[in-house]
Amino acid sequence: MSAPLSSGRLVRLVAAREVSTRIRDKTFIASSVLMIVLILGVLVFQVVVNSGGDTSRVGVVGEPGQVGQALEAQGDALGVDVEVVRFDTDDAARAAVEAEDVDGALVGAATAPELVVREPDTTLEAVVSGAVGAVALTDALAGAGVDPADLPTLSVTALDDDGDQQNVVVAIVGVVVLYSLLILFAQFVAQGVVEEKSSRVVELLLATMKPWQLLAGKILGLGVLGLAQIAVIAAIGIGGALAFDVVDLPGELVGTVLWLLFWFVLGYALYASLFAVAASLVSRQEDLGSVLTPASLVLVAGFVVAVQAASDPDGSLAVVTSYVPGLSPMVMPVRQAAGDVALWEVGAAVVLMLVAIALVVRLGGRVYSGALLRTSGKTKLREALRAGRA
Repeated sequence: MSAPLSSGRLVRLVAAREVSTRIRDKTFIASSVLMIVLILGVLVFQVVVNSGGDTSRVGVVGEPGQVGQALEAQGDALGVDVEVVRFDTDDAARAAVEAEDVDGALVGAATAPELVVREPDTTLEAVVSGAVGAVALTDALAGAGVDPADLPTLSVTALDDDGDQQNVVVAIVGVVVLYSLLILFAQFVAQGVVEEKSSRVVELLLATMKPWQLLAGKILGLGVLGLAQIAVIAAIGIGGALAFDVVDLPGELVGTVLWLLFWFVLGYALYASLFAVAASLVSRQEDLGSVLTPASLVLVAGFVVAVQAASDPDGSLAVVTSYVPGLSPMVMPVRQAAGDVALWEVGAAVVLMLVAIALVVRLGGRVYSGALLRTSGKTKLREALRAGRA
């Protein structure tokens, strides 16, 4: 006679069963494809937006030399991509402007430069004016025996670092994915519980294992599947962002994504337990909506606050909710990306989440045990608690 299976073995068997069942589920496959398409769509949109910046072709008579370098430098300073085109004569440069081969042409002698354009263009005028002025100043300093390198230079410190904005965008996209996956996989857990109750399969399962082992196996199996899915999406997102040159700070980007993965694990553990316990109170899929609504509303609230936290990470609402279990998995990663969050703040939020998970698992386990075998209609929470305690 074979020895009974250990608790760990039973949990792993249930987890493997959940993975093999859900990985073939059309909803899971469709959601995976949809999220990947959305991530790639965001990347393509960013590429189109970034490639749609100002580009100016400026004609220069003769060898561009110092003037060409000054035009390109001034364009960089003003955020304009300047392409310098050489012409042999002023007439050729003017003809190119008329033919719209270039946006403008710098003609005339060095003492009387003239910018020829088809229509007034303040941006192009600023670029050329700044370049001509820089060349004239350099020549004047050289004539006076002053080396331009000896002059003081201006350094710029940006208080609103562009890298932080990139991290915020990544965090917002990540929270959208995280919210979607939390809803999806928590509902998978809930649907699985109701399916087993309605088909009476749960009676067979509980003949060989305890309710907590069944609950732990479900949460573990779908959690591993959900983590794998979000990790694949994150890898595709990071790879695509770097390949398309959408981000400039890959180190910080990876850190933001890793935090999102971490918060997904905590959020999933809490919501999957809540959804499973709530689902054990009903025996029909039609009744799921009524028992899952409270937890779903908390998730929606967390998502809304997280989006707001992107613009005001130090606001009272964002700070307070980043510590509230159930809301923190979505609010805290956005705060971390959008501003300076002390390590103790993250630690406090994590501890509170772990305490909440422990309470839900302990109390919810009793409800789950007491309600799982009640397959006739809805079970009241108080009755399930009493039965589970007994």
